Amino acid sequence: MKRILLTILIGFLAYSAQAQDQDLDRAKRYFDRTYYSEALPLYETAIEKNTSLEVVRNLADCYYYTNDFKSAQKYYRFLIKNFEKEVSEEYYFRFSQTLKANGNYAEANQITRDYFSKVGNNDAVASLDKELKTLENVTAIGERYKIKNLEINTTNSEFGAVQNGENLIYSAVKKEPGFFDKVYKWNNEGYLNLVTISVKNSNIKDSVAIPFSQEINTKMHESNAIFSTDGKTIYFTRNNTKNGSRAKNKEKISNLQIYKAELVGGKWSNITSLPFNSPDFSNEHPALSPDGKRLYFASDRPGGKGSFDIYYVSINAETYGDPINAGSLINTNRKEQFPFVSKDGKLYFSSNGHEGFGSLDVFVSDIKENDFSIPINVGLPINTGVDDFAFNIDSDSKEGYFSSNRKGGKGGDDIYSILETKPLIVEDCMQLIAGIITDVDTNLPLENAQVILADGNKNEIEKITTAADGKFSFKVACESNYIVSASKVGYNDDARSFSLQKERGQLNDASMALKSLEVIKHEEQIALEEQKKADKLAEEQKVQAEKEEKEREKAVAEAKKKEKIKEIVAAEKDVVKDDKDRLVIKTEPIYFDYDLWYIRRDSKPILDRVVELMNKYPNMIVEIGSHTDRRGGTTYNRVLSANRAQSTRDYIIDKGISPKRIFAKGYGESVPVIKCASDNACTEEQHELNRRSEFVIKDL
Repeated sequence: MKRILLTILIGFLAYSAQAQDQDLDRAKRYFDRTYYSEALPLYETAIEKNTSLEVVRNLADCYYYTNDFKSAQKYYRFLIKNFEKEVSEEYYFRFSQTLKANGNYAEANQITRDYFSKVGNNDAVASLDKELKTLENVTAIGERYKIKNLEINTTNSEFGAVQNGENLIYSAVKKEPGFFDKVYKWNNEGYLNLVTISVKNSNIKDSVAIPFSQEINTKMHESNAIFSTDGKTIYFTRNNTKNGSRAKNKEKISNLQIYKAELVGGKWSNITSLPFNSPDFSNEHPALSPDGKRLYFASDRPGGKGSFDIYYVSINAETYGDPINAGSLINTNRKEQFPFVSKDGKLYFSSNGHEGFGSLDVFVSDIKENDFSIPINVGLPINTGVDDFAFNIDSDSKEGYFSSNRKGGKGGDDIYSILETKPLIVEDCMQLIAGIITDVDTNLPLENAQVILADGNKNEIEKITTAADGKFSFKVACESNYIVSASKVGYNDDARSFSLQKERGQLNDASMALKSLEVIKHEEQIALEEQKKADKLAEEQKVQAEKEEKEREKAVAEAKKKEKIKEIVAAEKDVVKDDKDRLVIKTEPIYFDYDLWYIRRDSKPILDRVVELMNKYPNMIVEIGSHTDRRGGTTYNRVLSANRAQSTRDYIIDKGISPKRIFAKGYGESVPVIKCASDNACTEEQHELNRRSEFVIKDL
């Protein structure tokens, strides 16, 4: 029994594996034939158990080609993360496109930049940065058009609207396909036909378009019609056909071709495939020059620069020249399609190879005979992160149409009417540095002032000489550093520095007020005089303050001295004030032998009392004043008194008193206590009173 169950299990697993392999083979066949809508559910089932390179890559591509960019982004991210070495540049490109479609522009640009850096393509990095800057400048213009989703749009796809007379002709899917009608398995929509509606009814709700022509419309795709100026010739795109049926090449592909028809007797006749068509590649999206002498179209023919390129041929009556590639300025290694030439000689086309907002964006280039200018993105709101294409405009009325599968539409691709409201003027981010040069004192503008604009490294960029209004203005790039300097003969110089941010149109005020050198000199003289006055006043105030401080200190010292004198007089009976208000040490008389000055034995106890007081009061300073009577000569008396005073001083110093505290002075007979008119006019007692030694306290 167990063996039977095991056999059944093995058989079931084998059958399951075989079924999975068969589903993968079927998914691969659908994928290779571009039946992405058919391949998608098979790959969605397969990836649950199979995350091989091929399954992940093909599933991501199915989402990509059916415009499910959110799901495509998820699997492209997984693909690059897990199979980085096996993934080509194309898949980095598709990943970046899905990121843009979902609004992740910074990451999309970084993915591209990182890839180019990784492979060492520095030129591509530089080109990317340059194109991104141009795109940034285009974006800064703002919305250039008023757009409106037309009422003719349905839940299916409508695109490629052109006006022919009073009618609008465009491509559309049958609204109610019959049971036997074929479905285009790329996106599971019906095949396209050309339909028409009057322009006035194109934006009226519930208006119904009718088939454009039974002669032109077939069971195959018909799209993208363009008419001659007289309306009698039409060029359009159709699958390759033979005898009214789809024709295929050896790879079983029915490529697109450009057909021509003529209006004869009210019917479109002479429907012919153009001679430069081939079953091995596609020609599509015809466009006529205003003079009808050149036909533009898109093609993936061999020898091109990308998957689809823009070509043109000359029209000579009923013959056509050889297709000429529009060149590397127009065409990239990606896809350029849907050309249109306006009456003012501009080539509009859609591209996903030039740097844009994502997927197909509309670009414009000036046609110069056989040359073209560098294409520029037409900007907002025409271009978005998804496909924006089939653009045409009347350069006189500024009105036209374009198609897009953007969010907010009614179906797959929708037709929008447009009205251009702003010109395409592309400028780098610029700001203004401007101002007025004035006299700082009069506030009047200065004429003939020189204003120099320099970069952050002080390299001169531009120079202006002011007129009578003193004004100047420089147009400068954002995100740069500048120095603006101003000068004028007879004035001082001035300068201002600016570090500009990324804000377009900002006005930076660089006004400067210069000062006259003559006024400066005059003000300096006044200032010098004022300084002198101030210095003099300060010096006077300083002297006065010092004087007042000294007087205050003197007064304080005197007060302290008086207080101390008072204390000493009260404490010491030998310290008294005499009749001359002097503070003296009162002693017994000190006697000297006649004509001698040495200290006698009986005088030493008296002097010892003086020493005792001076030791007791260490700050006391004493002057010894020695006096004689008037008897004897004046000089003799002065010398004698000086010797006696000095002898007294020496005695006191010998007792340990500092010489700095004791001074001796001989007064002779010059300061008598009693004035005697003559030697005999005074008694001996009076002469004795005049012969004395005084101890005057000079400081405490």
